[in-house]
Amino acid sequence: MKDPMKMLRQVQQMQDRMAKVQKELESATVEATAGGGAVTVLATGAQKLVSIRIDAEAAADTEMLQDLVVAAVNEAMEKSKEMAAEKMQSVASGLGLPPGLV
Repeated sequence: MKDPMKMLRQVQQMQDRMAKVQKELESATVEATAGGGAVTVLATGAQKLVSIRIDAEAAADTEMLQDLVVAAVNEAMEKSKEMAAEKMQSVASGLGLPPGLV
């Protein structure tokens, strides 16, 4: 049987690393564009929107603009989730857990 205190220390270390990664994700950003740069979205690794930039020419067509904003936001959220998954996987890799578990 493994030493319970050693296991407890390992769990605490993992919690500390995960908290550090979560803090890093709050300040890390990803950028996504749609419409050839007509709409640019900036989001954090914690899946929070930071900004949306819209080219003045894109504002002329409201329906197209709405589609471009949705597309850019969805892409930014996907990139953000991928970045978070990669960072969390790096925490799990030190524990010998199978990929995708964390």
